[in-house]
Amino acid sequence: MIATTPGTQEEKLIAASILKNGKKKPPVRTKKGDLLSALLFLSPTLVIFTTFILFPVIFSFYLSFHEWNMFSGKTTFIGIDNYVRMFQNEEFWSVFKNTAIYTFGTIPLNMGFSLLVAYILHKKIIGKKLLRTAFFAPVVISPVAAAVIWRWLYDPNFGLINYSIGIFGIDPINWLNDPTAAMAALIIMGVWKTFGINMVLFSAGLQAIPDHYYEAAEIDGASAWSKFWNITIPLLAPTTFFIMVMSIISSFQVFDIVYVLTSGGPLGATKVLVFYVYEHAFQFFNMGYASAAAYVLFAILFILTLIQVKYMKNKVYTFG
Repeated sequence: MIATTPGTQEEKLIAASILKNGKKKPPVRTKKGDLLSALLFLSPTLVIFTTFILFPVIFSFYLSFHEWNMFSGKTTFIGIDNYVRMFQNEEFWSVFKNTAIYTFGTIPLNMGFSLLVAYILHKKIIGKKLLRTAFFAPVVISPVAAAVIWRWLYDPNFGLINYSIGIFGIDPINWLNDPTAAMAALIIMGVWKTFGINMVLFSAGLQAIPDHYYEAAEIDGASAWSKFWNITIPLLAPTTFFIMVMSIISSFQVFDIVYVLTSGGPLGATKVLVFYVYEHAFQFFNMGYASAAAYVLFAILFILTLIQVKYMKNKVYTFG
């Protein structure tokens, strides 16, 4: 019988390791050890999440059933009185109406224009990348800085907007001091500020549509409008649904441009729900009432999202 020995240096090292360690098995990591390691690495994120998100959410829910003096720290349980007072307050319903007007005035314009521009830029045109960059630029500008710029544009005396419409013989508009015009001014700026991100999302959705659908439609003699309506719109349903949900949530949470442009005026015409919460929390120091208003806002957004999901879940992927 001929004994075989390892040939290469690597084989010799492996054989020596086996002879030295015998049948000793490598150490087995326990689930407890894996859990502790994971918690150790996640601890910075968990601390930040708990301190700045989880605790405020729980504490604000607690405060919504109390009166809390933030200076003395005295807390008095009042049950659902904050909610009852809110629903009986005419100002709350006025604020809710303003928020709804802003939301449903902004979203159709925003989605319509962003889809149109995305569809045009999807074609082979000169300067397509430059145009996409220009349209996306407002998204990365600070909302406060953008609102300051728009205050100058809306100035009734030397603003660029009044100068531009004056060329066509239209009288100057007191954009930020007229109750009707002020809401229109917010909607225009809101569309301009968030237009770019929706355009990028629609562009991504258009790029995901296979070309062979359009090729088959061309063979059948379909017009450009027919292809857009019967192919593009149905296949963009998932993207459209996502944009609509995110746009409603974002619009109901608008605050910064309202604070800088109008501060809720004139005569409360542009006071929206988040500004209402801020006003009661940090101007009137009524934290319990403000917390209740914040949870009502959460409930509104939750219900609207559920309605959209229920309505769209059977329609999003029905094409093809």
